[in-house]
Amino acid sequence: MNKYEQYETVVGLEVHAQLLTHSKIFAPDPNAFGAAPNTHVSHITLAHPGTLPVLNEKAVAYAVMMGLATDCQIQGYNQFARKNYFYPDLPKGYQISQDKTPICYGGQVVLKNHNGTTKTIRLTRIHLEEDAGKSSHDQHEAYSQIDLNRAGTPLIEIVSEPDLRSGEEAATYFRACAPIGAVLGYLRRQYGRGSRRCDANVSVRKHGDPKLGQRVEIKNMNSLRNVKRAIESEAKRQIDLIEQGERVLQQTRSYDADTNTTFALRTKENEDDYRYFPEPDLPPVVLTDAYIEQCRATMPELPQQRYTRYIEQTQLSPYDAQQLTDDLAAAQLFDQTAQLTQHTKAIANWLLGPIRNYLHEHQLTMAQCPLSAQCLAELVELVEAGKVSFSTAAQQLLPALAQQPNAKPQDLATQLQLLTHDDNDLTAQIIAQVLAQHPDKVKAYRHHGKKGLIGFFMGEVMRLSTVKLDPKTTNKMLSEALNN
Repeated sequence: MNKYEQYETVVGLEVHAQLLTHSKIFAPDPNAFGAAPNTHVSHITLAHPGTLPVLNEKAVAYAVMMGLATDCQIQGYNQFARKNYFYPDLPKGYQISQDKTPICYGGQVVLKNHNGTTKTIRLTRIHLEEDAGKSSHDQHEAYSQIDLNRAGTPLIEIVSEPDLRSGEEAATYFRACAPIGAVLGYLRRQYGRGSRRCDANVSVRKHGDPKLGQRVEIKNMNSLRNVKRAIESEAKRQIDLIEQGERVLQQTRSYDADTNTTFALRTKENEDDYRYFPEPDLPPVVLTDAYIEQCRATMPELPQQRYTRYIEQTQLSPYDAQQLTDDLAAAQLFDQTAQLTQHTKAIANWLLGPIRNYLHEHQLTMAQCPLSAQCLAELVELVEAGKVSFSTAAQQLLPALAQQPNAKPQDLATQLQLLTHDDNDLTAQIIAQVLAQHPDKVKAYRHHGKKGLIGFFMGEVMRLSTVKLDPKTTNKMLSEALNN
């Protein structure tokens, strides 16, 4: 056993998710992505003297729904606090967050592993806070540039207990939080645009040691790959230090994906360093049982509920059910299409196979799929009826439908001459002709067990045919002719 195998990695994640409200959490500025720098700001965002924050009720509702979705207890009495630290892109010089009274506490997220097992990750809390602006240090040769459009964007921070044991498990957890938020409708879909990021608290200890090691925080990771790689790199760094007899310092670090290393930003602050105190400009928020139940009543079907329905009612495999559940747009298109055709397994195969591949090749998301549910249902019915082979439909008809989404699949298949011929007498004649032309190969197939030759015969039949033959029917008739 090498030195790294003697240690266990212990990870807790703090997932920061932007909430898709129309305005910011304490100001009326638009909460939207893509505007010119410093245009979605106001006197409140810029912290002009005498301005007062006003809480966005929608942000509270989203946070409550996230808590209910993860089995949290909802805090009836909420008080915001000032978290003091210097950020050049934090105009007030402090952040309005929650300290002693997070809006949600406890709770759990259940991970599904590749081998079919599950693991429950406990949550410490979910709290509301505001985002900071964005500093850019590489856009000007002499100055850093600050864009305050993001300042004041409503965030929830989902804090887990240190229950994760590897970078891969942490990435799985990070991914698991996304479908919940997407289904609830508050997470931005453009994950590459800062809508979801996380900090990882990483420590190591010898296997069997109940005592936690010194944790180090890695800041601001926004991709599954970087979460996994950063944690693995940091764990290795800490093990190397311990094995060399050195001490792991409590630090805040960042991750460099190019070198696959973490580097120190600053000594990690303690709670006292933030000088939390109750926000004097915001009254406490009191959530009644009736309000919480109202939030619960407006919640849509959750990922776990959808996953169970796909397996129990639609008879999908656990893999297909999980893949669809992880992609809200795919799940919605599946459900809409399943109302129009009963071939649910075929729908899943199309969405997770040819359609996903086509979208990937053209750099599109499932939400941008050009096929409507009606079009997809008609395509599935066409293939299942044997009128177009699956391979022909996937390679030729699907790209054509993507370019002409208003066309009917059967009309376009007819126009492109993709429909299969169902004249069994003609098929039998062509098969007889092929077998007569290749008696030596027929003998090899029948008497010498060279069953692989059926592929050769199929190719010859298709080559001689002047119309498209149904591959399934043709293969069956060819096998019968050869075996008789």
